[in-house]
Amino acid sequence: MTQDELIWRIAGGSGDGIDSTSQNFTKALMRYGLHVYTHRHYPSRIRGGHTYVEVRASEEPVTSRGDGFNVLLALGDSFARNPSAGAVYGDEKTKPLFENLDELNEGGLIIYDTGVLEDEDVGDLETQATENDWHLYPIDLRAIAREHGRDVMRNTAGVGATAALLDMPLDPIQELMSEAMGGDILDANLAVLSDAYEHTNAEFEATHDLRIPKHDHDEEQVLLSASHGISYGAIDEGCRFVSGYPMTPWTDVFTILKREIEDLGGVAEQVEDEIAASMMAIGASHAGAKALTGSSGGGFSLMSESIGLAEMTETPLVMVEAQRAGPSTGMPTKTEQSDLEFVLSTSQGDSSRVVFAPGNVKESYEQTRLAFELAYEYQLPAIVLYDDMLTGEFRNLPRSFFDREPNPDLGSIATEAELADLPHDVGGRYERFRTDGDTDVNPRSLPGMRNGRFLATGNEHWPDGQIAEDTANRIKQMNRRVSKVEVVRDALAEQASPDTVVGDEDADFALLTWGSQKGVVEEAVRRLTEAGHSIKALSVSQMAPLRTEEIADFLAGVEEALVVEMNATGQFKGLLQKEFGDYGDVLSSLLKYNGDPFEPAEIIEAVEIKQSGEGGDTSSETTLYPPAGDRS
Repeated sequence: MTQDELIWRIAGGSGDGIDSTSQNFTKALMRYGLHVYTHRHYPSRIRGGHTYVEVRASEEPVTSRGDGFNVLLALGDSFARNPSAGAVYGDEKTKPLFENLDELNEGGLIIYDTGVLEDEDVGDLETQATENDWHLYPIDLRAIAREHGRDVMRNTAGVGATAALLDMPLDPIQELMSEAMGGDILDANLAVLSDAYEHTNAEFEATHDLRIPKHDHDEEQVLLSASHGISYGAIDEGCRFVSGYPMTPWTDVFTILKREIEDLGGVAEQVEDEIAASMMAIGASHAGAKALTGSSGGGFSLMSESIGLAEMTETPLVMVEAQRAGPSTGMPTKTEQSDLEFVLSTSQGDSSRVVFAPGNVKESYEQTRLAFELAYEYQLPAIVLYDDMLTGEFRNLPRSFFDREPNPDLGSIATEAELADLPHDVGGRYERFRTDGDTDVNPRSLPGMRNGRFLATGNEHWPDGQIAEDTANRIKQMNRRVSKVEVVRDALAEQASPDTVVGDEDADFALLTWGSQKGVVEEAVRRLTEAGHSIKALSVSQMAPLRTEEIADFLAGVEEALVVEMNATGQFKGLLQKEFGDYGDVLSSLLKYNGDPFEPAEIIEAVEIKQSGEGGDTSSETTLYPPAGDRS
């Protein structure tokens, strides 16, 4: 940590209030005037098990979790299931302290709870601290919590101790507590906070030189994750129906929408499984509502057939796929970008869909709105693909960012007057799927509209919807549906690109990434540029249809492009090689698939190895493919 940046990590057991405490502390830092960014790590268990949240706060906007961290608040795991060293899960009681030390930077602070961790639990911690210039602050947080309230308030005591050691005033924290709670609970927490603050100041002389940075925002800020961005983007675009089944991390979006959408007169349905959720959303859209559904991993797999139905019936549908580490159940609470190939081609037959992969909170809002516009205008599925990292990544944005006009428009729907002039079959059915129209997209009619009756089926069909296997009709219907992707591509080409380029535009070494790794790659490029490297990066978030001309322009003249992504098989690199065969020998991969997102230092290390012209492996948990020095 420097004088203008803090990276604080709170660690404990699931159920110890780690998430809520970190969010409140993050919000307090934001109100103190700092830019903030969080990173969440938690096990797939309801209660107990090592969990932590990292908060990076700086005078300047931050785009990644940073490298390591500098302040550890280790609460211990009060719900540890088995404290014996040989247990399946290891010594859970001490994990919040010892499992975090590998990433604690030199000169960092350690605050740990002596009310949970006794002398025999901490072992040779003092020796490690001496070797790494760490500063130890053992405090009986549990005793302070018990004196004024309950054990669980240890987290509040830890925040008070943190504020004391970093010379941070308590006002913004007290203000937040007063907004979030009341009565005896508020009084007890305020007493715990103040007592811990005063106790720490009285008992310890701060031997470190780390202090909270100071800054002021020009305007009011709000704290959001990409799940909030997706949810509020959907609401502002007129979404009033959501259906789903809980599954991590999709549950974040579903929970936010369920809480908000019913207050707006909409419908939120938790159903028995993902098949029912996707079919119900198709039905709602068919009836004239703006509808959204979604899931994660295996849950989205169950929606495969529904996507095909939406494509065949040309029913608008917006879906969210929140990736987690697979295959199968995999690691349900860990992040990965390994569903790209799946989402691009899910379902039977040739596919016509739009896929966005937002890289941050702003993009999650904007691209969700765009997904609704495209789905309802061109009558196809539009999928927002993000991952567990973005669901737990909270950042501050100016409140004014959301001062946007709502859009209740349902897209290409004919009026009853227009329907009267459109073609009908001999039985009076509207030829909703005719192939001799002026465009590839025929206007929809909604149930109950005069002259709008047609058949909707998952089978191939005649223009009025009746089932047909006529070969000539099949070719016409297929060509019309598939060509809609090109119509969408042309429409998107007229809009500002969501893909971003940073760095030296003349550089012959480049980075390519997609989705959630945008921020960390851009920070790596900034730091490499400051160190004298010539490098540029392209972050892609429009995954289907790809902006092929833009990517080709970026790659022109590049000698090597390192594709950075969180999966084991280089899925985005594979997509690029499929689209740009000419550049197949230019692309190489930097992969990470251990459940954690990249840190900037890992990308910087890989670039320096590549640019050195020598062979070598990365020293971290990443993989270079092909290995450095091997371009065969």
